[in-house]
Amino acid sequence: MYDVGTRRRALALVAQGRSLNSVSKETGASRSAIRSWRSRLEPLPRMRNPPCARCGPTTMAPPDTAAYSYLLGLYLGDGCISPDRRAGYFLRIACADAWPGLIEACAAAVEAANPSGRSSRVQEAGYVSVVGYSRHWPCLFPQHGPGKKHERPIVLEPWQQEIVDAHPWEFVRGLVHSDGCRITNWTTRLVGGERKRYEYPRYFFTNVSDDIRRLYTDTLDALGVRWTHCTRGGNPYNISVAQKASVALMDAHVGPKY
Repeated sequence: MYDVGTRRRALALVAQGRSLNSVSKETGASRSAIRSWRSRLEPLPRMRNPPCARCGPTTMAPPDTAAYSYLLGLYLGDGCISPDRRAGYFLRIACADAWPGLIEACAAAVEAANPSGRSSRVQEAGYVSVVGYSRHWPCLFPQHGPGKKHERPIVLEPWQQEIVDAHPWEFVRGLVHSDGCRITNWTTRLVGGERKRYEYPRYFFTNVSDDIRRLYTDTLDALGVRWTHCTRGGNPYNISVAQKASVALMDAHVGPKY
């Protein structure tokens, strides 16, 4: 725990144009800690470790399963879990500055899933990291592990699959809000001998992990949403939803980012 004086000194050095590496070496504080002080200078009050739904005396689902399903989608797309020297973990979800509504929804989901009920925000270049600290993130997200997600198996635990089955649209929304988008596509067609431009909405989801794409498409199948692979450069990383009725379903339950 660093006192406020140390925190102010570190931020003053950064304001002078010093790199995070050099300030970290001079103050002894980690780069992630210095970044977090930009959004909150005062130390959080000490508190007892709150109970965890997964590793407590009685194993149960997280209290807000809908929020958890959404956060699970966000984590599989743009999230990571990293250890802290205090034997806890930081969950970080990267949210682009262009979508302030997404940042708010992500923070609410982190607070709903975090046993402490807390979240913070760290401004980065072009995006905000929504951060939650807990000792229990590996309990809540057992997909956490060394290396990149697409380089290791990503399989839901039975209790996670039950939550996704109960809240499939929240899971799909989290995946689309992290690694997806809604765009307006266009093509041309002959109408009465005249070539006219035709526009139509389309959803894309892009992820390098075969397992994460399969979780997405399996959930779409269960919801009756038609999808296709949209291969680019020989790589099947893109999942497209373009059929009119399926786009209407996605619009009703997911919608564009905001």
